[in-house]
Amino acid sequence: MPSKNHFFLLVLLFISLNGFCQSKSIPQKVDSVLKMMTLEEKVGQMNQYNGDWEATGPITPDGDKQNQIRKGQLGSMLNIVGVEHTRQLQEMAMQSRLKIPLLFGQDVIHGLKTCFPIPLAEAASWDIDAIRQSARIAATEAAASGVHWTFAPMVDIARDPRWGRVMEGAGEDPYLGSLIAKARVKGFQGNGLGNVNALMACAKHFAAYGAAVGGRDYNSVDMSLRQLNEVYLPPFKAAADAGVATFMNSFNDLNGIPATGNSYLQRNILKGQWKFRGFVVSDWGSVGEMINHGYAKDNREAAMEATNAGSEMDMESRSYIQNLAGLVKEGKVTVTVIDDAVRNLPPAARLSAGMPSR
Repeated sequence: MPSKNHFFLLVLLFISLNGFCQSKSIPQKVDSVLKMMTLEEKVGQMNQYNGDWEATGPITPDGDKQNQIRKGQLGSMLNIVGVEHTRQLQEMAMQSRLKIPLLFGQDVIHGLKTCFPIPLAEAASWDIDAIRQSARIAATEAAASGVHWTFAPMVDIARDPRWGRVMEGAGEDPYLGSLIAKARVKGFQGNGLGNVNALMACAKHFAAYGAAVGGRDYNSVDMSLRQLNEVYLPPFKAAADAGVATFMNSFNDLNGIPATGNSYLQRNILKGQWKFRGFVVSDWGSVGEMINHGYAKDNREAAMEATNAGSEMDMESRSYIQNLAGLVKEGKVTVTVIDDAVRNLPPAARLSAGMPSR
């Protein structure tokens, strides 16, 4: 039978070990969850669906979203606002094996409850402090409505008035655009992710979306690397330097390669040169739309190209959830690529850990 001294030593050891467990770094916590996940659960975290209440793009019929949530086959949803809907879906997520909560995203572009001028009008004011404050107010209102993540700011430089989305950006100047990109990121993310009034920001659309030929949305972009680096990339770099949590890739192709499957943009520049450690989400259905660009023959090939190029979450195309596990088993996508993607995604780690903005 252990003596009193032995007992006290055991208590001290338990306290010490418990303190060590609680002091684990965020990467350690994420890796501990990752080791427990099946391949199918990992792919599920890379899958994002629209809610059934509102839509900002064409709806893909899907009768078993609730079952997929309960099976851990869904990592994020968009267009879910308010306690009634967010609580209902999170309760389903808590029925999954690993109980990883859903990440809710929303287009909060120029206010949620309180409406502000459109982004182009705000940019015309040249009032950087006011722009940051409008994002701060929008974040506070959105976070109170159960939203974790906004698909803003749009930092695309636009110099062709025929392009229909000019009103969502900051205009044609990369310097002003960079100042505004930083202000909006800081406004949305506040004093750091994990605070109750902070939103994950998303710099979009990466990259050169505003330079589509003829101003035609979703079209091709043909430009020199000099113009890309001097005009279209600086606001994205400013957003990355400001600590933006996520990036969204764009619908267009750049010099023949769709941005969603463009490893030069995502792996060489964003993750390589800029050392970005957040995650990249596709635009609505843009993984599957690489077929329309003539770059992929089907959703399976599109999933392979997008994942290997650095696109970590598939918004609404179903390409990942239907094909990635098979591609890994065939050796066309490595487990390392999947693990690296999922390591950036778990919402529990990013939203509960109080990760500070840089």
